[in-house]
Amino acid sequence: MEKVVERFIKYAKEYTTSDPESKSYPSTARQLTFLKKLVDELKTVGLSEVEMDDFGYVTATIPANTDDDVQVVGLIAHADTSPDFSGENVKPQIIENYDGSVIQLNNGVTIDPNEFPEILDYTGQSIITADGTTLLGADDKAGIAEIITTAEIILNTPGIKHGKIRLAFTPDEEIGKGTDHFDVKKFGADFAYTLDGGEIGELEFENFNAAGAKIKIRGRSVHPGAAKDKMVNALLVANKLISMLPATQRPEHTEGYEGFYHWLSFNGNVEQADLQCFIRDHDFEKFEEKKKLLQEVVALINSEYGKNTVELDLTDQYYNMRQKIEPVMYVVDIAKEAMSRAGVEPKVRAIRGGTDGARLSYDGLPCPNIFAGGHNFHGPFEFVPIPSMLKAVDVILNIVKLVAENKK
Repeated sequence: MEKVVERFIKYAKEYTTSDPESKSYPSTARQLTFLKKLVDELKTVGLSEVEMDDFGYVTATIPANTDDDVQVVGLIAHADTSPDFSGENVKPQIIENYDGSVIQLNNGVTIDPNEFPEILDYTGQSIITADGTTLLGADDKAGIAEIITTAEIILNTPGIKHGKIRLAFTPDEEIGKGTDHFDVKKFGADFAYTLDGGEIGELEFENFNAAGAKIKIRGRSVHPGAAKDKMVNALLVANKLISMLPATQRPEHTEGYEGFYHWLSFNGNVEQADLQCFIRDHDFEKFEEKKKLLQEVVALINSEYGKNTVELDLTDQYYNMRQKIEPVMYVVDIAKEAMSRAGVEPKVRAIRGGTDGARLSYDGLPCPNIFAGGHNFHGPFEFVPIPSMLKAVDVILNIVKLVAENKK
């Protein structure tokens, strides 16, 4: 327990926020600073083939200790934290033996069971939170801590028979670029798991189909005293565009398999406005319909205000991995059995988001997602129960054992 907690708290203090506006890769130099430290730690722990490539990907190997013909399994987590909330000067704290009451943090932030009832599931357990001024970073530094702790256990326990195991830690997952330059062939795993899920027991092999929209609106600024029939207020055009899309298809009104339009940013003035939007849906046909509707709305506004009033840059980001996992469902079955052996009830559900594993699955590396234990990612209400992290370590160990048991 001390190792995984110590590692996570150390990692959480590292400033690794990614930047969606950056043109570099990784998007921030601060990620490289942390990733270089991971290289040193992996070497100290005793892993082989430890390296960081020109894009910041850190990979390492636990060599097989059996002569049996065993598939190579990969374990993957990402180093960046979300730009949705500050990840600088994170101050993790341990709430010992949580008693079910409201957790008071700084800046008037509270983790209140009335608002976050899931925290009551961890009454009596020790919980790690930030101090209310930043996110915590369990997404996905909990995953990194769990993977490296497991690797250390395996290396120090010769009785655990296993095949070759590959580790990878990636940058820029939070901005949808985590596998832009990932070399699946060089990584050399037959299949892998991302440790990037939430609550204990989560096991996911479905995720959103995802697209990102950047919208530029050109207005016409005229003195308001003489604006009649002349002014085109870009702010109002933007408001009209947003209102023409279904209000019920927004994150705050959706759950389960329901997709959405998520407006990320809105900046501008009368002359120009810039918007960013995420489009998400598990069903590919509905995903395409959502994109088409946005395009039709843009065309309609341009027909009313002028051809070049709205400029839309719409780009697919990743797709639902289910199509690539279903032919190799044994990788999901292994994870289910690994959880059951650890006394964890598998909670198979669709991710209302995405992971590096989604794109890796399309690149030829089947890669379901497993819980890392955290809750309320991307904001000051984030927390991770310590026993959930310990169970994640147990699950990884069981996966390694099961892969060795199920020879090629």
